[in-house]
Amino acid sequence: MKSKSALFVALLLACSFVTPALQATVLRVVTVQTDDLGAYVKQIEQGQALLKKLGSPAVLRVWRARFAGPEAGTVVVSIAYADMATFAADDSKVAADPEYAAWLKGLSKIRKVVSDSLYEEQK
Repeated sequence: MKSKSALFVALLLACSFVTPALQATVLRVVTVQTDDLGAYVKQIEQGQALLKKLGSPAVLRVWRARFAGPEAGTVVVSIAYADMATFAADDSKVAADPEYAAWLKGLSKIRKVVSDSLYEEQK
């Protein structure tokens, strides 16, 4: 699984020149297994709306590997932050919110987390 996460982080960072929001200093990458990708994407969209309501600067995106050899089909969620301080403050704030906790708990019904990693951009 570490190779999957590394592959997708490399892909996400390579795409950063196309998507400015991915030019973040901190990138959280969560690799998941789900039987219903469409429902999962909708749940992530609801999570993004909830984060926006809470004033979170986090940007959630769902990715599915297309050209990845045996890793094809792997699903990852990227969560981009401007810097480590922003990540830490946001993580504390959303973790204390009951609505966010309920949303996160609901996700466990449609996905299994395979890995959860935090990457810092190197300049």
